Amino acid sequence: MKDAKLIKLQIGNQKEIEVPEGTTLLEVSRQVEKDHPSIIVAAKVNNRLRELEYVLHKDSDVEFLDLTNSDGIRIYQRSLAFVFIRASMEIFSGCKVTVEHSLSKGLYCELHYKRPIVEEDIVKIESRMQEIIEEDVPFIKDSIPIEDAKRIFNELGFDAKTKLLNYREKPEINIYSCGWLKDYFYGYMVPSTGFLKIFKLKYYDPGVIIQYPEKSNPTQIPDFQEQSKLASIFREAEKWGKIMDVGYVANLNERIENRSYDELVRVAEALHEKKIAQIADMITEKKKRIILIAGPSSSGKTTFAQRLAIQLRVNGLKPVSLSTDDYFVDREHTPKDEYGEYDFEALEAVDIELFNDHMSKLINGYEVEIPYFNFHTGLREYRGNIMKISEDHPIIIEGIHGLNERLTQDIPHDKKFKIYISALTQLNIDDHNRIPTTDSRLLRRIVRDSKYRGHSALNTLGRWNSVRRGEEKNIFPYQEDADVMFNSALTYELAVLKKYAEPLLNEIHKSAKEFSEAKRLLKFLSYFLSIDDETVIPQTSIIREFIGGSCFHNED
Repeated sequence: MKDAKLIKLQIGNQKEIEVPEGTTLLEVSRQVEKDHPSIIVAAKVNNRLRELEYVLHKDSDVEFLDLTNSDGIRIYQRSLAFVFIRASMEIFSGCKVTVEHSLSKGLYCELHYKRPIVEEDIVKIESRMQEIIEEDVPFIKDSIPIEDAKRIFNELGFDAKTKLLNYREKPEINIYSCGWLKDYFYGYMVPSTGFLKIFKLKYYDPGVIIQYPEKSNPTQIPDFQEQSKLASIFREAEKWGKIMDVGYVANLNERIENRSYDELVRVAEALHEKKIAQIADMITEKKKRIILIAGPSSSGKTTFAQRLAIQLRVNGLKPVSLSTDDYFVDREHTPKDEYGEYDFEALEAVDIELFNDHMSKLINGYEVEIPYFNFHTGLREYRGNIMKISEDHPIIIEGIHGLNERLTQDIPHDKKFKIYISALTQLNIDDHNRIPTTDSRLLRRIVRDSKYRGHSALNTLGRWNSVRRGEEKNIFPYQEDADVMFNSALTYELAVLKKYAEPLLNEIHKSAKEFSEAKRLLKFLSYFLSIDDETVIPQTSIIREFIGGSCFHNED
């Protein structure tokens, strides 16, 4: 390559270097790895996500991605899962591996074998994984005809992958090899197994959790955090998937193709209604006075709160609603974040003392004047909103801090009921490619922000990392403190969101830094057939909060 033409690379905002045309990103990464806090696993070239094996042919802007980046973590996690699948199939011949969902700062998987898997088995798999990683086996990508891929997956027993290929429009597909095992994954891989030295397996009956670094500490395995309630709600989601016989995208596509999805929609909605009714019964039986609802962005909290109120009325109660926003401190006392901006998501932005005083007085039968926070002036006002309630008036409070005990620190435990809500999808792409809860919520938000808030997909994607940071700080640490969890995901919803989200994502220009994320989401949506007829979706559905047609709020 000594006679090759030199090309210029702008490496992030740091420096410009020249390399021979035909140089790979992997070769360039070795020149800049000392500037990164962890191993480099991929790069963005002119805002397009690329594997490190990518060959450079022209002047480019290059941003290298390590494990402090969401794309980097996804690639690392996906590559680890591939090694886990291979090691499991070698140790337990004939076993079927399913990659289920994230849990306890790791990736929960299950092995389906002729006998239950025990802790000693996981030790053997981990040892085999370490051997494969030490061998530094390359991940080799090949583009092959669809029919060849079907034959390979049939031989390996990957039935869900084979079915999914029936809905692929392109005649070829990229598959990866790691030694003898060939597989298809939604997304890129690291160049070789030697990149995956930081990992750990933890037996978690009846499966296993693959532990790996997180963005905040990319060189260490985080401490295991037991999330038994979240694990239980995921098991319930899996049970619902079996009830509806829709565990994978191909199953959903079959229903849509055959126009037999009406029953699926009705059963999914009925399961939601049944769960909400059960929660209302618990609140009624235990005589709870304050109901706190919290969950991450686009979980469907607003519709859930309205539907819960209806079920409480069925039980003879007369629920009232309050917003913690009206208890904001005056703007001058609002805490600021590390960038010097007002942090309205901080608990200290709420006048906790006044809030607790008012809640205590209300549930003890006293009259209270509820404040109003004027966002234009940044001041609390009183406009004569007098409230007095009796024992049959439970107070529903929806807000990000609902699960944080400090918000209601003066309220006795036996008087309050905490509900965590999130969209924990029970649908996966196939056995080895899961659908992250975060992606479902992000698509919901993109559609809602466009329809109701006048925000482009570019704007929503640009703010998403900030939204996620707020969730990590204010919501997720408290989710296990909930009395009950509600899964707001609907098996069919991504097939509905598809037609709304695709045109919005296609508007994002390739010059935008969010372009690669838009392309990733578009590829994800391409797996789904679209549900165009929405008449079967009830006006009370949580998905109506995002696509429109809800009976619970004004859409003007």
